[in-house]
Amino acid sequence: TASFMSNGNGNGNGNAGDETIVNGKHESSSTSTSKFSSLLEEVGLTDLKSIQDLPPKRNISCNDVFCNRELKLGSVRAIGFDMDYTIAQYKQPAFDKLAFDGSKAKLVKMGYPEELLDVEYDHTFWVRGLIIDTQRGNFLKIDRHKYVRVAYHGFTPMSSRTRKDIYSRFFNQVPSFGEKQYVDMDTLFQFVDASLFATLIEMKDNAEDEFLDFKTYEELYRDVRECVDLCHRDGVIKDEVARNPEKYIVLDNDMIPMLKQFREDGAKVFLLTNSHWEYTSVAMNYLFHQADVDAELKLKNEWTDLFDVVVVGSCKPAYLVDPYLNLLRCDPSDGSLRNSDGLYEIEALGGKNGVDGAKKFLEEGKIFQGGNWKHLTAMLEIEAGEEILYVGDHLYSDVLRSKRTLGWRSVFIMPELPEEMETFIKQKPLQMKIDEIRKLRDELSALGDSLKMTGDAEVDAATGLKLKDLEEDEIKLKSAQSNLARQYHMAFHPIWGMMFQAGYQESRLANFVANYACLYTSKATNLGLTSTQRTFRTSSQMLPHDTLLFDEDTSFSQE
Repeated sequence: TASFMSNGNGNGNGNAGDETIVNGKHESSSTSTSKFSSLLEEVGLTDLKSIQDLPPKRNISCNDVFCNRELKLGSVRAIGFDMDYTIAQYKQPAFDKLAFDGSKAKLVKMGYPEELLDVEYDHTFWVRGLIIDTQRGNFLKIDRHKYVRVAYHGFTPMSSRTRKDIYSRFFNQVPSFGEKQYVDMDTLFQFVDASLFATLIEMKDNAEDEFLDFKTYEELYRDVRECVDLCHRDGVIKDEVARNPEKYIVLDNDMIPMLKQFREDGAKVFLLTNSHWEYTSVAMNYLFHQADVDAELKLKNEWTDLFDVVVVGSCKPAYLVDPYLNLLRCDPSDGSLRNSDGLYEIEALGGKNGVDGAKKFLEEGKIFQGGNWKHLTAMLEIEAGEEILYVGDHLYSDVLRSKRTLGWRSVFIMPELPEEMETFIKQKPLQMKIDEIRKLRDELSALGDSLKMTGDAEVDAATGLKLKDLEEDEIKLKSAQSNLARQYHMAFHPIWGMMFQAGYQESRLANFVANYACLYTSKATNLGLTSTQRTFRTSSQMLPHDTLLFDEDTSFSQE
């Protein structure tokens, strides 16, 4: 166990000359200069002093914040947070079961078979990043090139031939998976939808039920969506969480210090959530007080002091794209709403010089429902999108739309990331074997191609024999690689495999995260483990030709 402590971002607090235990060996922290010594000599920077404080190895943890696009926190003037699965993390599967069981009851009332009530929720079947084909009743995992790698019909695996017959590319018919029939599973909330939909698909396909026979797969999905949405609105979830918040909400001691630190260092902080006031108040009061407090204390809503602006019922992603949505003031004492003139009111309060309009507007109350991004930026007094950092768990509603449409900087929250990282480390030796076999196959393929181009196998017996050996070796290597790849796939998830990989390509999820999330991490409060002046830097990325040239086992020929 290393005695060297890290803040979760590789920034240690050890002193020069301290001893560190790495893999059971005592090493002086000054030896960390050895890995950079050649470089520093070559660039003439041997007089660097701070390098002596570096540990021999950088510590990477599940609490790190990872960077896709360089970002200076010090240049961010406002930082916003979603609530569900961002500020508020939920205990699984207990929280999902509220929506699952409530939706089952609603579906049965609509005429669905009563056997549905006996079905138990299993969240472990699903992973984030899948696509639901609502028209055919299929669940798909695709790579960044939109090739379907794994497909299930309900809970039943689809054969490779069936999968390719449906989703393979035909001339002028390349599937985009952006059509209305396709739904992205890019938030943990959708595991409930997927479970119910898959269950109804199995019932429709295998049971004799007249009600289900007259329903299309798309109609099944629409009914599921309607019932799950209703559970979020009618109290099935909110009322139970309000009664037993400790059963469903994960407490995080780092939340309050993080939010206070951002404000103390000059950033404006806002909450932007699709949850309505009644539920937002329940969840945030519990997180703030670290306990289920009495009604009188809840009514004070002291947690709102952590934010400059609170927007509930925001209707993202429409909030980020529709400039005509109306802003309503919300009374925290009872949740009642009243109209606001929004931008016109802010402008009027600013007078002829337009000074302090937003400040006066917020003095009348800083809790709102609905509206759109123009109201928010006016209240924050920010015009440049790149000065706003938004933190959320919904890849489409929170990250993609805020980044693509408004130019906001973004942080993607993935509670599943620690498990993915831990599995990756455990399976690293296996991945290295797979990579080496793929590299060997590629080099043998190049060798075979060279033989075919320079020799005539029909005339030259030696060339023909070599090519035959290459074919036999390829069969053996391909079989070995397939077996190892199957082990690697199942180590992450027995059905869907690694979340960020599909086959040997990036998954569609990984591609979206890389393109639209400036930063990503496992929980929002990891941002509080860094300095508010921290600069996040990307790692270098290379195309295949650069990767080959960078490999120490390759040589370069200009011919």
